[in-house]
Amino acid sequence: MAAKICLVTGASSGIGHATALELLRGGHVVYGAARRVHMMEAIREAGGHALPMDVTKEEDLQRVVRAVLDAHQRIDVLVNNAGAVVHGAVEDTPLAMARDEFEVNVFAPARLTQLVLPQMRAQGSGTIVNVSSIGGEIALPLGAWYYASKHALEAFSDTLRMEVEPFGIDVVVIQPGIIRTDFEAGTARQLREISGNGAYRQMVEAMARAAEPGPGQDNQASDPDVVATAIRQAIESDQPETRYVMGWQGEALLRLNRTLSDREFDALVTGSRR
Repeated sequence: MAAKICLVTGASSGIGHATALELLRGGHVVYGAARRVHMMEAIREAGGHALPMDVTKEEDLQRVVRAVLDAHQRIDVLVNNAGAVVHGAVEDTPLAMARDEFEVNVFAPARLTQLVLPQMRAQGSGTIVNVSSIGGEIALPLGAWYYASKHALEAFSDTLRMEVEPFGIDVVVIQPGIIRTDFEAGTARQLREISGNGAYRQMVEAMARAAEPGPGQDNQASDPDVVATAIRQAIESDQPETRYVMGWQGEALLRLNRTLSDREFDALVTGSRR
């Protein structure tokens, strides 16, 4: 198939980094964008491009999209992968942190989408891939703002898909399960800082201990390559699925959420007998 011009955000590590390299292996032209440009050297060495970008800065978003369009006069694929997470009880988490979460996880993908759509409409084709999570459909304790932002991203994607389909543009949602990355490396510390000394400390400590690295910890989490493979499959398909689920416990947790009652699912994930 013909090489596609791809822009991948959050490409300095984890899923974004693996996706950029996988698309390069597929023969595509790849621009990786992230704040930590020095961590994208492998992308350059594989033949890709590394651009500095802070997704919360409008001037950065415009500059990166313009750089791709100036070089190729088209853009075929946007992978909105950059993300952030905050852990803490709803009662304790400052709303400023919640707003920052939405800025990265919802408004940045929305703005990049606005910037690439005029060219995609003009060329009559394109694929927008929004990296969500199984947390875009389920919710667990002590991460309300992350789950809320991913739920919002999925609703945004569903509406967008219906709006742009007449122009030959596909919108795909990626729902990873538990993936082995450094995305949540600070989970235990953040939980204890925000909610470790208050009314939720018992729940916080249990989750913090489970999140801390240790012998044998995280062995079952899936490699980011499984997500990268799904993204490549989606952008190379003539008719991609609207959602792709992959990674450890992804399908299982979504199935349980869809079949159990709300209270049954609550009890399952919290260990409550109520």
